[in-house]
Amino acid sequence: MDAFWVVFLLMIGACVGSFLNVVIYRLPRGESIVFPPSHCPHCGRAIKWYDNVPLLSWIVLRGHCRFCKANISPRYLLVEAATAGMIVGLYVCYYILEVRDGGGRWGESWVMFVAHAALLCSLLVCSIVDIERWIVPLEVCWFVSLVGLACSAAAPHAWVPAVSPAAGAMSLGAAVGLVVAIVLAHYGLIQRSFVDADESPPPPPPEPVRKKKKKGKKAKDRKQTPIAVAATKAHGVNPRKEILREVLFLGPALALAAVAYVLVTKVPVIAGGWEALTGAGGFGRHFNGFLAGLFGYLIGGLWVWGTRILGTLGFGKEAMGLGDVHLLAAVGAVAGWIVPSVAFFVAPLFGLLWAIYLWAVRNQRELPYGPWLATATVVVLLFYDVFAKLLRPYTEVFEFLFT
Repeated sequence: MDAFWVVFLLMIGACVGSFLNVVIYRLPRGESIVFPPSHCPHCGRAIKWYDNVPLLSWIVLRGHCRFCKANISPRYLLVEAATAGMIVGLYVCYYILEVRDGGGRWGESWVMFVAHAALLCSLLVCSIVDIERWIVPLEVCWFVSLVGLACSAAAPHAWVPAVSPAAGAMSLGAAVGLVVAIVLAHYGLIQRSFVDADESPPPPPPEPVRKKKKKGKKAKDRKQTPIAVAATKAHGVNPRKEILREVLFLGPALALAAVAYVLVTKVPVIAGGWEALTGAGGFGRHFNGFLAGLFGYLIGGLWVWGTRILGTLGFGKEAMGLGDVHLLAAVGAVAGWIVPSVAFFVAPLFGLLWAIYLWAVRNQRELPYGPWLATATVVVLLFYDVFAKLLRPYTEVFEFLFT
């Protein structure tokens, strides 16, 4: 039976990878991922169905368009192969190797598996786009967040840690507060941060005068890799003032979370009604699953957003990006609050060596952080039991508060 699912998931993964290629190419360019149908970006001719078979078509066509013979990037083949490999590898790790305890059988936990597979696919898309364009496609993060919340509600699983009634009420209150803040920002009652910042980096300092080279020797051009520069005062804004707008944006969420906590802990009538609503069995089981995913979404985003706010206030320079906030929030919506919390602290270990390399070789002091959050998330998902054992003394405190 495992062989059947491996082959089936391999084919499904290759097809999903073909769609991910469309998302990676079109979404950052503001193009629709639905219309027009697949076409050659060079000549614009529509790609026939027999030239759009995942993996095989690229090999048969030898990486060229059938019509204009333009090169087709090998990245298309690699993304399809990587997606198929990830989904099959996830199945092997969970159901054959059983790298994590409590996964259950395929028939009992396939909904959870779908959510985790969707998360891995989204992390792949976000990582590639972040490396190429220094942005995280928020639409991908929003989609996988909705998938995570829906799966947590439809089929609650032990891998999404349950939360206490108080923590669940705070999550719901914070979510309502975020919706209120979004509405207020939409109507201009709350101003968005960094809207007036000049996205172009400040002009580089003038280069020192160099001695002329002797004739016959050509000076090598210095190639500089364009990088995203965090907003500073040189970009026409005061980062510390701008970040306070984000604190104001979070105000309704923090206030309603506090109100929800007081109501379910201090008002007996509301506390009793909330306890009945979140009781075990029936609707309560699914509602608790939804609250667990929602709490994970908020905690995952809060780790990065809190660091962004404190880092910007402390250093006077925009710290981290809001795309990373949405990325780790999506991880929490799928896997619960513990995975993004651990991944947040593991990610710097992966990014440090690469950062040192960039600084030494390219004199580049900034790097896209999304890929390292993604890498850390995958590692924590697969080796969760190892991390849980190592961090048990510390996680007990948080589990006492939130469960």
